[in-house]
Amino acid sequence: MNNLKKEEKTRIISELQDKFGKAKGIVFTDYRGLNVEEITGLRNSLRSVAVEYKVVKNTLAKRAAKGTPVEVAKDIFSGPIGIAVGFDDPVLLVKKVLEFSKANNKLEIKGGVVEGSICTPEQIKAISELPPREVLLAMLVGAMQSPLSKMAGLLNSTLTQFMYAMEALKNKKNEN
Repeated sequence: MNNLKKEEKTRIISELQDKFGKAKGIVFTDYRGLNVEEITGLRNSLRSVAVEYKVVKNTLAKRAAKGTPVEVAKDIFSGPIGIAVGFDDPVLLVKKVLEFSKANNKLEIKGGVVEGSICTPEQIKAISELPPREVLLAMLVGAMQSPLSKMAGLLNSTLTQFMYAMEALKNKKNEN
């Protein structure tokens, strides 16, 4: 990678900058100790959830981060760095990277950027414990629906009681 031509470096920076701008979540890892087969396994497991994993030079990553939400994490770019980029659900990205990290202790989480905020490795672990986006949305809908269904039940019971009272009154008048 030291012998990259200027055009190639410019292309890599432009590509990274585009990905950094569109990403919902990014996790930075130290991949030292992983062999090619293990990195390929990581890439394949991340690809299954539409997440990309790239190994890049720190100087190129720092240049690409300028003007993007990733710029807040420029201090993380030291030593060998692998970047996992997710464009949809940042929680799923974090879960998949940590899942691989637990199975392979050589992969170290250095930090990340989720929705434009920098995260420490501890915060990344806390994010991984969140339920997926769909579950959170279902919980929100359930919370919003609960008061409405209770109100509908109360209105229905009031109306039912009124109907019973009217029926009883009608029956009483018919007896007389």
